[in-house]
Amino acid sequence: MRISDLAAEAGVTVKAVRYYEAQGLLKPRRESNGYRAYEADDVVVVREVKALLSLGLTAEQTYPFIECLRAGNERADVCPASLTAYRTRIAEVDRRITELTELRARLTDLLTDAESWRTRQR
Repeated sequence: MRISDLAAEAGVTVKAVRYYEAQGLLKPRRESNGYRAYEADDVVVVREVKALLSLGLTAEQTYPFIECLRAGNERADVCPASLTAYRTRIAEVDRRITELTELRARLTDLLTDAESWRTRQR
């Protein structure tokens, strides 16, 4: 299938497919006319990458999942490296939650202080 067919079937843009290819996530064969030719398995890969990117993983962090699929597994997340990637992302999210919780507390303190100062000025 051509790049536009793959993009349409996977629910992404042609630009996204080219990006995935540039990142080494897709390796289409080239036809004699130089056009990229994609297989049905590439649709699965693109959908998986799209889903993983939506979870905040980077293109690089999707490699273990794609390798797991290419190894013949029905799911991309059953291999040890995929599980490690999940754990890494969860740890990143936990750190961000901690940062946001601390930020919220600081903002709440500043708001409380500002409101109390304003009331004292009246």
